[in-house]
Amino acid sequence: MDKYRCGICGYTYDPEKGEPRNNTAPGTDFEDLPEKWFCPSCGAAKRRFKVTKRP
Repeated sequence: MDKYRCGICGYTYDPEKGEPRNNTAPGTDFEDLPEKWFCPSCGAAKRRFKVTKRP
């Protein structure tokens, strides 16, 4: 799975880990997150995230 980085604060969403701060279960693909999902660190909209390929 790819990771996704917030273009505002640099937070990285890792689908394998999920995000407990906004109730996102581990294994949730970024594409499956609701459009109203936001960065748990700075509150940026989902559209502000860019894919970062795994090595």
